[in-house]
Formats: sequence, C-alpha cells, structure tokens
Amino acid sequence: MPFSKTLTAARQNDFKTLHAALLACASVLALSGGVAYAADANPVPLVDAPVADAEGATAVDSVIVTGVRGARRTVADSPAPVDVISGDQLLATGKVGLKEVLNTLIPSFNLPGINGGGTSWTVRAITLRGLNGDQALFLVNGKRRHTTSLINNLARVGRGGVPVDLDFIPASAIARIEVLRDGASAQYGSDAIAGVVNIILKDDYEGGSFSYTGGQNFLGDGDTRAATINWGRDLGDKGGFVHLALNWKNNEAATRAVPSRAQYIYQPTVTSVGGVTTVTPDPRDATVDRYAWGLSYGPGEEDILAAAYNAELPWRDLKLYSSGTLSHRSSKKNTGSFLPNLAPVAGVTAGRPLNRNSLPEVYPDGFNAYRRIFELDFQTSFGARGETAGWAWDLSTTLAQDHAQLDGQNTLNATLGPKSPTYFHLSTHEFRQWTNNLDFTREFAGWLKNPLQVSWGLEHRYERFLIEAGDEASYIVGDYVIPAGQPFAVLRPNPGLASYAGTAPEDAGSIHRHSGAAYVDVGTDVTDTWYVGLAGRYEKYGKGVGDTFSGKLTTRWEFLPGYAVRATVSNGFRAPSLGQTLFATSTINGSLCPAAPNNIFRGAPCVPGEYLTFPTKVLRTDSVEAKALGAETLKPETSTNYSFGVTAEPFAGLRLTLDAYEIQIDDRIVDTSNLDLSVAQLSSRADLAPLLARFPQGLTATYYTNAVSTRTTGIDFVGEYGFSLGDFGRLNLNAAYAFNKTKITKLKATPAVLKAVNPSLVLFDRQKIADLTIGTPREKIIVGAQWALGAWTAGLRNTRYGRYTEAGTSANLDRTFSPKWITDLDIAWQVRESTNIAIGANNLFDKHPDKIGILNADQGTGQFGTFSPFGITGGYYYARLTQSF
Repeated sequence: MPFSKTLTAARQNDFKTLHAALLACASVLALSGGVAYAADANPVPLVDAPVADAEGATAVDSVIVTGVRGARRTVADSPAPVDVISGDQLLATGKVGLKEVLNTLIPSFNLPGINGGGTSWTVRAITLRGLNGDQALFLVNGKRRHTTSLINNLARVGRGGVPVDLDFIPASAIARIEVLRDGASAQYGSDAIAGVVNIILKDDYEGGSFSYTGGQNFLGDGDTRAATINWGRDLGDKGGFVHLALNWKNNEAATRAVPSRAQYIYQPTVTSVGGVTTVTPDPRDATVDRYAWGLSYGPGEEDILAAAYNAELPWRDLKLYSSGTLSHRSSKKNTGSFLPNLAPVAGVTAGRPLNRNSLPEVYPDGFNAYRRIFELDFQTSFGARGETAGWAWDLSTTLAQDHAQLDGQNTLNATLGPKSPTYFHLSTHEFRQWTNNLDFTREFAGWLKNPLQVSWGLEHRYERFLIEAGDEASYIVGDYVIPAGQPFAVLRPNPGLASYAGTAPEDAGSIHRHSGAAYVDVGTDVTDTWYVGLAGRYEKYGKGVGDTFSGKLTTRWEFLPGYAVRATVSNGFRAPSLGQTLFATSTINGSLCPAAPNNIFRGAPCVPGEYLTFPTKVLRTDSVEAKALGAETLKPETSTNYSFGVTAEPFAGLRLTLDAYEIQIDDRIVDTSNLDLSVAQLSSRADLAPLLARFPQGLTATYYTNAVSTRTTGIDFVGEYGFSLGDFGRLNLNAAYAFNKTKITKLKATPAVLKAVNPSLVLFDRQKIADLTIGTPREKIIVGAQWALGAWTAGLRNTRYGRYTEAGTSANLDRTFSPKWITDLDIAWQVRESTNIAIGANNLFDKHPDKIGILNADQGTGQFGTFSPFGITGGYYYARLTQSF
C-alpha cells in the first residue's frame, strides 16, 4: 500500500503510540547501560559474546565444529575466527528471513535492500567480507547446502551470482549458526573463499515451542506475519531423537515512491481555434491515484512455508542420521508501472515517456506488471557414523533440488493486439545436486607431546542445471498495428512483454557435470600453548573446468594465559556455477525506421516506416555468438587468503579479538558491459557474418567472463563483556567492527574483436567496477548491550552502516550515500515459565537513506536509491509471543 495515506487515522495513531513507547524504553535503557543487541527470553551472545549462565560458564567455552575436525575446540581456543549465533537469538531479532537476521547480527555480512530487477528481489544477492554470496560456502549440519536455481542476472551488487537461498531453512529448526571468517577451500571445497557458514539443526529429544510474530512498517505498509513451531522427541531407547520444525512467513508489499509527477495521466483533448491551441485535461486526472505507479519501489509480496527435520538413531555399533528441509515459496513483485496511452501533444508532455503498449482495449487505465515466482525446494541427507580399526568414519549422501516457475501477471504482449494473454509462463529453472561424502578421523598418540589429529576423506558431487522455455506468447513478436482513432494510430507497439521477457527455445537448455575430491587435514598442539594445522585438497571437475589443488596452514600460540595470536595462509577456488555457464536470455526492442533523409537504423539504411527490431541478449558463454565477441571458456576463480589475529581475555567475562585479512582472487567471474553492436559495425568484420545473419538489425549483448582480479583487505573486531549488577540484574556489553576494501588489481583487456568492431566498447565499464568496489559499505559497526532482570530482558542494538556509492553510467550520475546509525530494540517479559511475550522495533527512529534528487517522474521512484544495506522502508515495529511446551 502506498504510504500511510491508505491507513485509517486510528491505525496510524496506534503505531505512533507504540513508537513513542519504544522510544521511551530506549531512553531508559540508554541511561542504564548503553546500546544493545536484541534480547530474548534466555539471554544469549551475538558474536561469541561471553554471557554467563548460573554457574558462570560463558559462550566462549562453547564447543564448535566448524573449522576443525576430530577433537573439538571451543570458540576461545579456535585457531581461526568463528562467530556463534544461537537459534533463540535468531527469533529475537524480529526479522522473519534468515538473510535479514544474518545482516542484522554479523558485521561482515551485507544485504542490499532492493539491488536491481529480475529475480534478484526474491533471492537477494548477499556479500560476506566484501565478496559475493556464492564465494562463501554454506553447510547444514556440516553437509554442503545447494544453491538456488535463480541467477542474480539483473542485480547490481553480487551480479551474476548463484547464492544459497537461506530463507528455505526454518529458523525454528536451528540450534546455532557458526560463521568461520576465513578461507577454507582446502577443508571444505569449492566456494569457501570468503568463509563458511555452518547451520546446526536442533537435536532436542523432548519438548518444543511455538512462536508468532506480527509487525508492520511505521508508515503502515509491509505487514508481516510469521509463525514457527518445533518439537522433539526421543527415537528408540538408546538415545536417538527426531526434531521437527515448521516455519510460515507472509509479508505484504511496501513502497517508498512519491506521487507520479506526470503532467497528464490520461490523454488530454487538444483543440485549435483561430490559431489558438487549447489543452483540456481528462476529468479522470483530477481524481486518479498518483501513487499507483510506484509500487515497484520496495519489497514485494512473499509467502514461504518451510519444514525441516533432524534425526539420529543408534543401531548396533552405528549411529544412523538424517536431516532435511522442504520449502515452498510464492512471491509477487511489481516490476514495472505503465501509464495509459498518451500520444505526443506539443508542449505538454515534456519529460513524459510515451507509452504505446497500454492498449486501451486491455488496460484503459494503464497497468502494473507483476512477476510471479513459485518455488519448490528440498534437501535431504542420510548417513551413518561408526568406528573401524580406530578410525571414526562418516558416510553420507545428500540430495537436493530447487525448482522455480517464473510467470508474468497483469501484463501483455502488445504486438499480439487486444487478444494478447495477460498471464504468461515465462520460464522454468531447476537445479539438482547430489553429494556423497566419506570422512575418516583418528588421533595418533605417542609421536608428539600431544595427540596428532588426522582426518581425510573423499567427495563426489553431481550437479544439473535446467532452463525451459516459456509460453510462445511470452517471447514472439506479433504484427498488430494500433488502429486509427487511438494514440499512436497506425504504429506498432514495442515488442516483447511489458517489464520482462519470456525464455525463447534458443535460450533454453540443460547442463550437468561431475566432480570428485580428496582431502587430508592434520593438526596438533605442538606444545600446551601452540597449535599447528595443515590441510590439502585435490578436486577435479568435468565439463572442461579441470582440476585444482588447495592448501591451508593454520597456527595459534597462546603466549600468555588468556592472550594469543593466530594466523592462517591458504589458497582456494570456486568453480563456475552451471548457471553462469548456461544462462541466456533475450529482450526484444524495436522502432520504426525514420523518414528520409534520417532513415538510418542502428547504423544502416532502412525503409521509412518499416518496423525493425533488435535484441538485447545475455549470450551463453560457450555459444558461437559469444565466442565471436571474444568470450572464452569460464575458468575457476582462484584465491590466496592471509589472516592474522590477536585474542585477549584479560579477566573473566571480557574477551577481545582483532583479525586482519587479505583475500586475493584471480579471474573473478563477472558479466561484461552492455556491448552495443550496430549493423554497420558488424558488417565491417567478415568473421562476424554468422552473427549478422542471426541478428540482421544488430544487437546489444553481454556474457559472463573471467574479467577481473581483485584484492580485498579488511579488519574484524569483536569485544564482549558480561557482568552482574547484583540486585539490578545482569548486563552484557557487545561491540563489533568490520572493515573491508576491494581493489581491482588486474582488468582483462577488451578483446581485439570488440575493439575492431567499435573502438569505444569496454569489456568491463566504470559502473560495473564501482558496483564491485564501492557499491557496499566498507565499514559496519554494531554496538550494544543486553540487560536481564528477573522475568524481564531488554536489548538495544545500534548498527552503523558506512558510506557507499551507487554509480551511474557517467560520473555526474554517481550518488554517494552517507553513513547511518540504525537502532533496534527488543523488550521481553517471561509471563510464566513457558510463556514469553515481547515487543520490539527494527530501525526504531525510522531512518532512511539519503535522498539523491533523482526521481522517475512517471512513477515517483528512486529517491533513496536501491543499494541501501538497511532497506528503504524505514521503521518496522513488531510483537512476539513464544509458548514453550
């Protein structure tokens, strides 16, 4: 709903009252202990925070399983930085999507608010430590999580990535999340360049809980509802268990557009008497809803139902186990607003884009085009653990699939005329993954002072990616001519669907590949204070990707009790995703040939009045057309990672860590600039004759390529201190700081074939360079505290998002956004032992990004840009009920 004008006065007053109450609570908390992280019924840490329990144990002492094998270590003595986030804390943020939760809690995590079109608003591209989301590896119970089938083709930040869709993992199923902030390809395989996120599912064998959260933006839109339930029970009589979880979330659309500034929405009447021209507005212009054209500027509607299970059953000398998720999403997003037909009227339509596709027989009042995505996703793992000849082993198989149906609703193909469908099936995407692992580990004592931990293993992975064509009506160009008596009479509409395109048969296809890997991972405490670990991994991919070897050296030295230094050096890799290899799409553009003597269309003579079309294409990398423009077979991205850190625990309850890192990545996979190739330019090269034959009016093309090498440097700081206030409860203080900077160290030269066709063409232009290097904040600070007193807990978290730039196609269109502090508040009351209620706010003070002074006058969109890491919708306020059983 557009702005609060659609709310009743009573509803607005309710939210203003809640806003005032939350501000008052924030003031009290600030006086009593400063800013804080969100609270929950049982206070837990944010980033390794040392929150003491009744016996004084802290989260620093909690056992972790990520980054180490065999003998487990704690957060406090981990040789690499690991953040631990509890499952309770995920629910206490007030966020209803796992991506949004991690963006709230992890300083090195970034999630742009809108970030382009296509499917990127559904599976939003993330970054971790300044790198794309698919350069980090995600695990569930230590098993590789599959990626989405939806490529972020039209995203700006993280463009071309194929990340894991975290929203398909129910938050109520999660016991904790371990985030390894270090390169780990040698330990875990491809993708683990930026780090590893390991999601550990609950293994409780009795009891459960139900939670319901409801909220709304301060301006009254974006209503959100989320319900979770989880339940565990024992399985058999030997310590087995099964834990089930179900999450449902629904959020409505929101917009931050201003009213349309079009001079006229409907066609005015023009009369001329005695040389005097009179323009009379259509009466509907006086009452039309001018907010209706900006619905694309903000989040869309989404409904997700996600289920998960985790089970283990001892059988003889084995432990059989299985876990999995099954999820369905239905989403709807306005992807373009089209005002009614308005023919040129001298002096009254300046700045108004002319629209010949709102056929009055179909949409007399214009229309908003919606993209629909229906997605069914599952992953399941089965395995067994046992011990043979002193070796502990783990054999598992994991099967996963993401199936996405892309549709268009409330749109049309105007070239088919008034009989055009208004609902289209655009395409089907599907990704399948089958992973098999066999892991061994054993301690060898007697060789050194302390046991030597030796682990080794094998992995096989099969992947398949599929794109199917859409309805024929979604991609063909018809021959409809606008009839006399209408605006644009005797002209032809613009080709293609309004706002998006269906997948044509030539862009459909499938691809699959196998990969195999073997690794060795050894480590030992050389002395009681010095740990050394060494890992190596060999991996071989099919489909021309080739093989690679990666290694890692890790060490930690506690030079004084409570004080240690740690360091790692490693190299890594990321194989091209099948989506980047196969993906192709076409958008058709067209216009009439101008009258003589200007009858030139894209550099070639044409017949005046002739209707001509040309495509804008993402070319498949291995296609003949892409190779003719300089494309080469995609290579794996390779990396070298250095890190050095210091940890300090000066006294009980206080812990400080500081880690610096450098990540060098060669041959990063990106998409090219838009390569505009006219008929005349193509005709100048005999070797491009096949391309000209297929595209006789020329084309604008892009393709994926290993175009850049980068160096990312950064610092991560975490500080926590928890202490008792006696009769006034307990206070936990937290602070975290992340800084990263990406610099391009090598830029692939524009292929000679492109330079020969058009010397002005650039393979990777300034806008794409800026999106990669300055499109996300370099700094992020989270400071806070959590206060618990009796049945009450309260938290107030302040997050500072640093400066970032949304680059234009030229320097005068660049916009740099200033840093912003965002305040989150959560207040919870343990009504009785099993019942907890809470109210809270994300973005308590209703902050927005800077206004940039650039607006789409037609739609009223764009005033806050699109990259904002905290979104553009402002404050969000919620209430939560949790019932344990």
